[in-house]
Amino acid sequence: MEAMTERKNITEITKFILLGFSDFPQITVLLFVIFLTIYITTLTWNLSLFVLIRLDAHLHTPMYFFLSNLSFIDICYITTTIPNMLSNFFQKEQYISFVGCIVQYFIFSTMGLSESCLMTAMAYDRYAAICNPLLYSSIMSPTLCARMAMGSYTAGLIGSLSQVCALLQLHFCGPNVIRHFFCDMPQLLNLSCTDTSYAQVVLAIATILFGPTNGLAIMVSYGYIFLSIMKITSAKGRSKALNTCASHLTAVFLFYTSSAFVYLSSSSGGSSSLHRFASVFYTVMTPLLNPLVYSLRNKEIRDAIKRLQRKMKCF
Repeated sequence: MEAMTERKNITEITKFILLGFSDFPQITVLLFVIFLTIYITTLTWNLSLFVLIRLDAHLHTPMYFFLSNLSFIDICYITTTIPNMLSNFFQKEQYISFVGCIVQYFIFSTMGLSESCLMTAMAYDRYAAICNPLLYSSIMSPTLCARMAMGSYTAGLIGSLSQVCALLQLHFCGPNVIRHFFCDMPQLLNLSCTDTSYAQVVLAIATILFGPTNGLAIMVSYGYIFLSIMKITSAKGRSKALNTCASHLTAVFLFYTSSAFVYLSSSSGGSSSLHRFASVFYTVMTPLLNPLVYSLRNKEIRDAIKRLQRKMKCF
């Protein structure tokens, strides 16, 4: 077959078939329009927020520095999967090469793991701002912020690279049909014709390190934050402190609940359709909602937009 090649007496697959949402032919056009609209909107919102933070000096604070990195990650995250899915909607043969599949998963995994670490860094930023307000500027120095962001990307890169190295140890000799709209490790492990124990261990370790571990760190940070908030005597002061955490807490909730739902739907042996639609929220809706979560009811963002509009009128 065209999608296979002989290697060391094993017929190796060189291409995979991504089924995507091809089992819903009656709503193909509708799904295409929905995902295209979501993709364009996500790019527009995240890119606008990224540029706004970079251009406005009033937003050059640790919180918005991390937020600009979150927007960058979300842009890369959704671009890894959606364009390929959109191009496959009207193609008869929805092929992706073995190399393309590995590269797609590598970038997707790197961005997802990096976002998990970045959420933890943002939680520490809120902890420093509320629990140590007088020392906040010295604690969250530009150098530390840069190191935390770089550490998030590095950790995500290492975690993803370890999984890809484990995948490359496997052989794929058929079938080559992935019942998903992108290359995900659980689906690839199911298609392997060799022992996947090592790859499953690597995946489990990465899941624990970047999931529950980061989640626990965030919970501990907010435990101290809420204790500090309860010590504030004025209701207005407590409300203001809570508002500074509301956006990040919402983003954390969206990220971890959606990823947990995807993991549970996959490990419980649920239908492939359920897993795909669960993955949509994790991979598509979260990047769409993050800029909204941080922009709605955010006075600093609104003021920055007004300042930018005034500058544009002067030209």
